[in-house]
Amino acid sequence: MKLMKTEDAVGQVLCHDITQIIRDVKKGPAFRKGHVITKEDIPVLLSLGKDNIYIWEMDESKVHEDEAAMVLYDICQSEGMRPSGVREGKVEIIAEREGLLKVDDGLLYRLNSLGELMIASRHGNFAVRAGDVIAGTRIIPLVIEKEKLERAREIALGNPVFKILPFLHKKAGIVTTGNEVYYHRIEDTFTPVIEEKLAEFGVEITGREISSDDPEMEIECIRRLLDKGADMILCTGGMSVDPDDRTPFAIRDLADEVVTYGAPVLPGAMFMLAYLGREPIPIMGLPGCVMYAKRTVFDLVLPRIMAGEVLKKADIDSLGQGGLCLNCKVCTFPNCGFGK
Repeated sequence: MKLMKTEDAVGQVLCHDITQIIRDVKKGPAFRKGHVITKEDIPVLLSLGKDNIYIWEMDESKVHEDEAAMVLYDICQSEGMRPSGVREGKVEIIAEREGLLKVDDGLLYRLNSLGELMIASRHGNFAVRAGDVIAGTRIIPLVIEKEKLERAREIALGNPVFKILPFLHKKAGIVTTGNEVYYHRIEDTFTPVIEEKLAEFGVEITGREISSDDPEMEIECIRRLLDKGADMILCTGGMSVDPDDRTPFAIRDLADEVVTYGAPVLPGAMFMLAYLGREPIPIMGLPGCVMYAKRTVFDLVLPRIMAGEVLKKADIDSLGQGGLCLNCKVCTFPNCGFGK
């Protein structure tokens, strides 16, 4: 610490909180430790009886927490983000557009492992909207060695910790499968659920087809939707192991690549994902739980499909931890543990 006359302290950093007491009105800090003193602060400090104050003795090898927070922001951010104002040494990273949040888990871990700095974020692979807080970052002490911040830059190598992949405009075709619907024994209550979920992402629905349990009919329905320009196919019904449920057979027969039939997610274990074509068109087989459960595997996969990701089996397999929905009475998804 260094003792300094208050009038000479512009640009210096306070070593301690300075309390302001106004009888029957206020008792609390007027300035907090770490505050960078401005010209406008001088009259206030003098009015508090602070003709002299203790300030940090800074040198060229150290960086104040406010400046350090912005260095960390620069390391973390990429297109479609902005910083909040720096407050008490912390800066938040805020989304400026909607899209799929991607987090470089390995890079985030390596940076946090450096010590004396921290980056805390929300989980990746979920949708964010403009104005959402993505992460917050700061250093732990009031000042940090410049060398440590340079080390953080070297670890990042110019690669951001966070990205927001914009959602694509997609055209979906829906195939409702089942003799019970095809022969008008029951009403189709599955399609409206799918349409509502697709509407959250602005998906254009190019067509709806109803098929019996005949897999050849279902394949023809899919082909008609593809001819109408669909670049995403959703097949509802017929996904169980019952002898009449032949949707997996139809998808497997038509697709160029079957990623998975089955997912370590409840609800949603009978989910199927396949791709068709050189610019792969996703074909999803949606189990019956998507119709009645509030959130399912479909809610975990759809945002990634909408961002143009081509998922691999490992992406599905990794959903096991956090893949159990607790069916809470009040659903707060995605602000819960499902999918995390």
